[in-house]
Amino acid sequence: MPLLRCCSILLCVLSLCCVNSQAQSRDVNFPTDEEIKLVLTQADRAIQQYKPLLDMEETMYGKKGEDAVAKDRQVVRGIETAIKAFGKNPQAFNGPLGFSFFEWLDDASRNALVCASSGLTEASVNMATGDQVKAAMEISLSQNCMAVSTLFYTVSENAGALYTRYVEGEEKLAESSAQVAQKCADALKQKGAVPKN
Repeated sequence: MPLLRCCSILLCVLSLCCVNSQAQSRDVNFPTDEEIKLVLTQADRAIQQYKPLLDMEETMYGKKGEDAVAKDRQVVRGIETAIKAFGKNPQAFNGPLGFSFFEWLDDASRNALVCASSGLTEASVNMATGDQVKAAMEISLSQNCMAVSTLFYTVSENAGALYTRYVEGEEKLAESSAQVAQKCADALKQKGAVPKN
């Protein structure tokens, strides 16, 4: 009879804990599939604008450009891999890959900014030596890289805001779960179902 009583008390307390926990998890504001897909669309648009600029940079600067562009292409591949993965499962953003995605977007923004800066530097040199045609091409590359850098920056800010919401949601869930677990333990102790140490 005491075993039956303990089991029924335990069942009641656990069901109360589960209901309380589910109610609290609904209050957490995790990024939605729609919000994640919007960031993916923005990131894909930035990638499609950036890839031709990488080709142009590599062509214009030969071996020197090839080395710089190789690292930029690795970042692009990382972003494209994340876009494909999140396209199939948007909620995968709410995890470690989401943070990597945010970092890659930030890296792409910096890399495009370096492209813009290098283009202006090279244009200055070519203007000084009288090669106006090459200088004009480098200025155009620089302007386009600056525009893509700004776009990547905006997308990374959006991704960062979503990832911050995910982290804050996880923290809120962990805190509420700890509170629920403590309430359950206290209830069990009060009912005498848990032996006191």
